[in-house]
Amino acid sequence: MNIDTLLHFIDTYGYLIIFLFLFFGIVGVPAPEESLLFLIGVLVAQGKLSLGLAMLCAILGAFIGMVAAYACGKYVGYPFINKYGRFIGITTERWEKAKKNYTDNAQKTLVLGFYIPGIRQISPYFAGISSIPFRKYFLFSLLGTILWTVPFIVAGYYIGDAFDVNPKYVPYLGVVFLIIFVLYVTIKYVKKRKLMSKS
Repeated sequence: MNIDTLLHFIDTYGYLIIFLFLFFGIVGVPAPEESLLFLIGVLVAQGKLSLGLAMLCAILGAFIGMVAAYACGKYVGYPFINKYGRFIGITTERWEKAKKNYTDNAQKTLVLGFYIPGIRQISPYFAGISSIPFRKYFLFSLLGTILWTVPFIVAGYYIGDAFDVNPKYVPYLGVVFLIIFVLYVTIKYVKKRKLMSKS
């Protein structure tokens, strides 16, 4: 979807489109989430959206998407894997190993996984399938939602306020910020692994 279409949707449907795009982006329907979040900040800086309402709709859209995907994983995914998994190579042993790996790293995956396209869509389903306790899931997915949506919107706001940003270039800026973050996390992870291997 190009930026002109996105701007048209926001202009026509307002805050509802923010909620829907973030919701469907989480449950797995392709949507330009990072670009949308950054664009929201730019539009707030230009006085076209309210910061509070835009943030609320973005957070609710993403978080409710996380809860819906978790429910699908728990009530549809696990029974399906349990019944048909062996036909596609998912043995009980393999499933238990994958489940343990996910459970051990669930907190980091739920919080930081938002910044990695693909992971943020798969993670909530896998959390439901793995029967991660809902209270724990609720807390960390809400934290992850806030730490993902708010920084992108704030970055868009401050850059949009400091410079005359043409909304058509927003998708490229959003991608740049995403790449910078992924590189930062990767470098930190590699350094940590090297330190652990030396000790």
